[in-house]
This record gives sequence, C-alpha cells and structure tokens, in this order.
Amino acid sequence: MSQATTLARSIVHQLIELGVQDFVLSPGSRNAPLSIALYQAEKKGLINLHVRIDERGAAFFALGISKATGKYVPVICTSGTAVANYLPAVLEAFHSDVNLLLLTADRPERLRRTGSNQTTLQAGIFGEFVHSSIDTSSPIDLTHHLDHTGPVHINLQFDEPLLESDNSDWLAGINPKKLSKTSHPKGTFDCTTRKNVVIVGHDRAGIDVREIEEFAAAIGAPILGEDPLVFERSVSHAPIILSDERARNALAPELVVVIGRTTLSRSVNAYVSGAAHVMVIDPRMEKIDRARTATEKHFQIPRLAKKRERDESWFELWAKYESLASQAVSELPEWSEGRALATIASEIQQDTALFISSSRPIRDLESFAQPRGGVVTYANRGLAGIDGNISTAMGIATFHEETYAVIGDLAFLHDLSALAQPTQDPLTLIVIDNDGGGIFSTLPQRGVEGFEKIFGTPHGQDLAKLVGGFGISHESVASVRELQIAMRRVHPGLHVIIATMPDREANADAIGKVLTKYRELVAL
Repeated sequence: MSQATTLARSIVHQLIELGVQDFVLSPGSRNAPLSIALYQAEKKGLINLHVRIDERGAAFFALGISKATGKYVPVICTSGTAVANYLPAVLEAFHSDVNLLLLTADRPERLRRTGSNQTTLQAGIFGEFVHSSIDTSSPIDLTHHLDHTGPVHINLQFDEPLLESDNSDWLAGINPKKLSKTSHPKGTFDCTTRKNVVIVGHDRAGIDVREIEEFAAAIGAPILGEDPLVFERSVSHAPIILSDERARNALAPELVVVIGRTTLSRSVNAYVSGAAHVMVIDPRMEKIDRARTATEKHFQIPRLAKKRERDESWFELWAKYESLASQAVSELPEWSEGRALATIASEIQQDTALFISSSRPIRDLESFAQPRGGVVTYANRGLAGIDGNISTAMGIATFHEETYAVIGDLAFLHDLSALAQPTQDPLTLIVIDNDGGGIFSTLPQRGVEGFEKIFGTPHGQDLAKLVGGFGISHESVASVRELQIAMRRVHPGLHVIIATMPDREANADAIGKVLTKYRELVAL
C-alpha cells in the first residue's frame, strides 16, 4: 500500500474512533488520499462529509459546526495557498477556544525550498494560534493532541503515488469512543458583599446558562448579559443604563463578577473598571488571555462558602434605571436598526438557533432587545470579525432544526461566495442593509474629512439581485410589520430577508437621541 494511502487511512480511522463525526473537505489533488478515505467512510455511514469549494469559507463552516456541537471538526485542504485561507478562522477559533482541526495536505519535505509546484512552508504556518502543530509523513497517535480544546494543525506530507488500487475493508471493526478532556477543579469563594453584579460576555466562556443563573442568585446579584436572549431575568438595556456617569455612580457595585469577555459596550467596561472588587471567570485565561487583570480569577464558577441573601433595595435601584432606559428606548423610530433587532429577538421561536454578526447588529441586540430565554445563540466574538459569517451560520445550521442569522450588509458581501453552495438545512439570513459601514457613524470618526470613502464605504449594490443571481429564495422588507410576517414564513432551506434600512446617519442620530433622552430622565 502507498505511503499516502496508509497515512490518510490511519488519520481518518483514528478520528472516527475518537468520536469525530463531521468533516469539511475542499477539493484538491494533494489531499486526494484523504478525500477518498473520507468518501469511503461516509459511504459506510460512519461520518458526515461536507464539501465546500472555498477553503476560507470551509474553515468558517467547520467553525460553525464545532460551535454547535462542541466537538473537533476537521477541515481538509490541498497544499499551497489553500492552507493560508484557513488563517482567519484559525484566529477566531483560537481566541474563542473552538475545536477546529486543520488537516493540510503537503508535498514531501524534500521538495521544500526547491521551487516545486504548489509547495511552500506549511509546517508551523499558524504559529502560536494553534495548541498543537504536527508535521508528519508517517502515521501518528492523535489521542493526546485532541484531549484539550482549541485549534490543532496536522500537516500531512503525501508522497506519490497519491491513488491506491487496494480495496481492503480498512474500516471494518471500527469502535468509536468518547474523547475525554481535562477540566480544572473548582475554587471556593466567600461572598461578603451585598451590592453585587454578574456581567456575562456573549459566549459565556462556555459556561452553562443555568449554572450562571444559580451563581448569580446565590450571591444576590442581578445579571447584565451581552446576550439578552438566554437570560430571561437579566437587566434590559444595560449599555444604555450605564452610559450616564451619574447612573454608574448611583449603581456603584461592591463586587462585579465578569464571566467570559465583555467586548461590546464601552459603558459596561467603564462600569467594570470602576468597581472596587472584580472577579473574572473564564477558562481561556489558562492559555489564551493570560494577561487579564482582576482582583480574583477563576477558570470555573467557584463553589460558595455560603449563599448571600438578596438585597431587595439593590434590585429595586437597578429596576429604576432600567425603567428610565426603557422610556428612552421608546424614542426609537418605528423602522430603525435597533427596532429591527428588537423585533427579531421577540419574533424568533423557542428552541431556535440565532447567529449574530459583529459590528452594529450584535450591539443593537444588547442595547434594544428585551430579555427572554429559549434561544440558542452564537457569534464570532473571538476577534469579532465580519468575515466568514454566512459560512459560520451555515455550519451552525447543520446541527439545528431551524436557524436564523442576522448579518450586516458589509459582512454579507464579505462572504458572498458562500451562497454558491447554499445549505439545504433551514437557515434564514436577515441582512441589515444600510448601504455601508453603519457602525462608523456611531464612533468618534463620524464627520471627519473623507468619512464616506474611508469609513462609510457605500457599496451601492442591489442585494436582492445578487441573491437572486444565485437562485436563492429571498424577499425585501422595509417595516417592522413586513419583518414580522417574513419571519413567520417557513422555508425548507436557505432563505434571505433583506431589511432595507434608513440611511446610516439617521440611524446614528436615532441612537444619539435615545442616549440624550436617557440622560435627561436620569437628571430629573
């Protein structure tokens, strides 16, 4: 049997036995041994094989599956520039601690630096952004490389011949098993303060919602969640509440517990920085965010020495400012980006998955949506990029009966090639179309000379025509009512809703008016 076939079969056989089920493949010549082995494994019903022609999108597609399943998802490509296209998803996986396994095919080591076709220096190409990097031409034991979390790179040197006529049943007697991962022992915490707050980053650091809610209740703390769709009893409109310094002072905490990363709101981060005592809970501090500062740090939610009785006056104070923020939010125009995100949050059905892209959509959700539960949410908040969002949503959709994704128009255009292979799983993409980079109109660079060219970046595209060119089901909406009706329709596969918004400057002015109204109410 050829070296290439032996190596490919060994890798695939081991991964199946380690419980890996989903594989994402991009076509190529040098990875032919893996492609054939994977096809044979799928034919026997042992794996799910997803083929994506664009390596960059393939890596984000695999990232989405891993986010949804928590399992390692291999993404397989040929040699050369194909490998480099994985880097954006690798960075996101590293900073999110997502289980992405990169299987890159390569020429033999003897051909490196010789001018050989499609041969570059692939070994170690991802540097510190993978937790293991292996360069091999021989079968290896994968077990100890996958007993943790985060991205792993295996660079496989395949020598000629790449094809094999051997038809032996190399998958006979395969015995899948569950891969165990190490976990940290819990610390202990004695809560002696009364004015406590729990602030939860969008991905919750992978910690279960119920465990967070129980911990918050045990220390008598209201929850401020960057993601209001999973904490039904959390404080609504937290970024608006804390946007006023007088409110931050009135709500000054004795203890702030930050779970995960808070990456969305400057006002929330200003509140955290002013706290007397800050506890951070995030397992990523062990190997990724090692330089995080806090009074106290834990990898998991600690055990409590004793429960703290809830201070009703503390909760009433938060309710007061929450009511003021709600009054201010009511000033939003009937059709605006904030109103659209609030509508999506309320309309989405129970037990449905929702992917929210970075930039304005995720911030509007945090600021304007009413808290609720029953939605499984996802976002690429490792580096908060707008690349690969459609592909990530498609990957997530493979695991859920119904999935929605909210994506800005620039993020949509950035990953437009994903529409060339539309998912067959139920996925509704809602595109917030404001003809450019709307978030920049809410940032300090608004109004600088050349703003439209270098920040606003109007694209001038008719998104409905672009989607229609791919033969994909779509519709346009321009009001809350039209959006509600569109969301209530059921579609068997990919469907795109284009929400045509007022201009970016008007949206920024609307947000400014809400914040001004809130400051006026606080001052009364």
